Amino acid sequence: MFTGSMVALVTPFKDGGVDWQSLEGLIDFHLHNGTHGIVPCGTTGESATLSHQEHDEVIRAVIKAVNKRVPVIAGTGSNSTEEAVRLTREAEKSGADGALMISPYYNRPTQEGIYQHYKKVASNVGIPIIVYNIPGRTGQRRTTGPPHPEPRSAGARSGCERSRRDRAPARGSRPASRR
Repeated sequence: MFTGSMVALVTPFKDGGVDWQSLEGLIDFHLHNGTHGIVPCGTTGESATLSHQEHDEVIRAVIKAVNKRVPVIAGTGSNSTEEAVRLTREAEKSGADGALMISPYYNRPTQEGIYQHYKKVASNVGIPIIVYNIPGRTGQRRTTGPPHPEPRSAGARSGCERSRRDRAPARGSRPASRR
């Protein structure tokens, strides 16, 4: 279904908003350098700092710029199941080839709750979902196998186990707040 190296795209900002010109430049850079897929609005893409409108607009802009040259796997995770359904439906409607979904964060559901979250989203969309297992952000490790198989999952992606607090900030990194 999806193979190769896919880039988790950052969302560039300028003057308090998305820098659309730089976003398109990043896409062109990655496509010219052989990426096999583009992943906008994941945790690397500052999805938590985007408004719902910006989130949808970034995914649409990436899909348009990529123009079917490689798959676009839209980051559509949320700690709210209903919001995750809305984001994933919108990404599908915009032409995304799949969705990358982080397990619900902050509210720390049980394994059954995590399963039900993914199941509800999967039952409301037709695109494949990649389960993003990143315990450092969610406080939970998604286990596979019993009691349930993954609901129409296209795969799994594991994030870094090391906390961001344990790493020095990158030179020139911007603060968490973009305003």
